[in-house]
Amino acid sequence: MNKKQKIIEATIEQFINKGVEGTKISDIVKAAGIAQGTFYLYFPSKFSVMPEIAKYAVDEIMKSIEENVNLDESFDQKIEQLIKAVFQINEQKKELFAILYAGLAQSEHLKQWESIYAPFYEWVYNLLNEALQKGEIRSTIDASRTSRILIGLFESTAEQLYLYDSTTTEEIQAQYEELVKFTKSALK
Repeated sequence: MNKKQKIIEATIEQFINKGVEGTKISDIVKAAGIAQGTFYLYFPSKFSVMPEIAKYAVDEIMKSIEENVNLDESFDQKIEQLIKAVFQINEQKKELFAILYAGLAQSEHLKQWESIYAPFYEWVYNLLNEALQKGEIRSTIDASRTSRILIGLFESTAEQLYLYDSTTTEEIQAQYEELVKFTKSALK
């Protein structure tokens, strides 16, 4: 693992353990096993690591999608699998997403969110575009805009359930099922 990657992983670990505000550069470099000067070769501040953490989070989302969405299934099945993948990654990595949102909100790096999220937007865009071409969804759907809307909807629902609410397994399943029905209905 290269030094930059060590810094990113150590920052994630320290932010999860101590919070964004409670973490010092010295905590990060100690956890990474590097000299403090080495940190500054890569990042000017702890907040400047946030875009790299966001890229890591998007990579995790994309891995979850690749593992859980079967592209040979029907469009409806792919939507269900996509929503399930988003829910699963938010449950599995809830600490990561919590620090990411807290850290991005406190830094000037929030503006980079759109470019960091590009692979996710593109994946959903391609899914919708293919469905449009096959006549599986309404012809009036704008795949570009709708991909962003769906990602926002799926993620905000998952975040509400896993980051903010203390909900039961039954409530999570009910929200999942309602979101699937709503999404399919909106696209048809």
